[in-house]
Amino acid sequence: MSEPVVQTAGLTKRYGPRIAVDEVNLTVRRGEVYGFLGPNGAGKTTTLRMVLGLIRPTSGTVSVLDGAAGSPGVMARVGALVEGPGFMPYLSGRDNLRVLARYRRLAEAEVEDALERVELGERGGDVFRSYSLGMKQRLGVAAALLGDPELIVLDEPTNGLDPAGMAGMRSLVVDLARGGQTVLLSSHLLGEVQEICHRVGVINRGRLLRESTVAELLGTPRLQVRAEPVEEALAVAREFTGDVLVERGELLVALAPEQAPQLVRALVARGLEVHSVRRSDRSLEDVFFEMTAAGAVVRREETVS
Repeated sequence: MSEPVVQTAGLTKRYGPRIAVDEVNLTVRRGEVYGFLGPNGAGKTTTLRMVLGLIRPTSGTVSVLDGAAGSPGVMARVGALVEGPGFMPYLSGRDNLRVLARYRRLAEAEVEDALERVELGERGGDVFRSYSLGMKQRLGVAAALLGDPELIVLDEPTNGLDPAGMAGMRSLVVDLARGGQTVLLSSHLLGEVQEICHRVGVINRGRLLRESTVAELLGTPRLQVRAEPVEEALAVAREFTGDVLVERGELLVALAPEQAPQLVRALVARGLEVHSVRRSDRSLEDVFFEMTAAGAVVRREETVS
């Protein structure tokens, strides 16, 4: 099991009578892409701001890279984009990054490398105020990459990007993790999270509902089977697994796709008519809405990434 890069215990933030974050226990491990999910107002950004030391928790603790959140030694090893980028509008994108690099005593080459990684190399000389929303977001990510940080915190990094830009950002995040860096990613694009994240945490109304690998969150793959008579097909399917549902005259059977041939052979051997068998996995979006719609029970699972 990889060592924790971010770990919170009982992390809580109150604003008067309102609880924005409620006793969150979260663990982000080295070298993984961790997806932090939740509806608007769920407490995602407030949690990230506490992880970065931008606001103080009301109670609970935050450990980042074995140090105190927000301390100079820790922040020198962290890059972040939270709540949209803020730059000087009259400077070019390149010069904005140069200001940050000089403040942190980084080499000029760091600026050019960061611009290239977010595909802004050819537009780096343009004035920031002329940038589109997507370009501004790219520059914010480039700023987060300066100094080759161990931990990169990205709050909605694909905001404003077109489909090609989103694909490029996904590739960048995957490359960062492959290179040994850790990415804590907040996003409302659940398909994107499902594709690139190792583990996820789901927060709603300030409480962490679940923390697990994406595979465990999605659960066992399912086969969608249309066979007749339905009652007899149901009996055959239950010989393979007890997890069988009937929806609109079709069976939803919790079996891996490689078991489909055995199931079909068993159905045909009983003289049943098999019209179709197809894979019907739940998506992360399905699971997310199930968990957040009805105030799911708080649950935390320790898993190996």
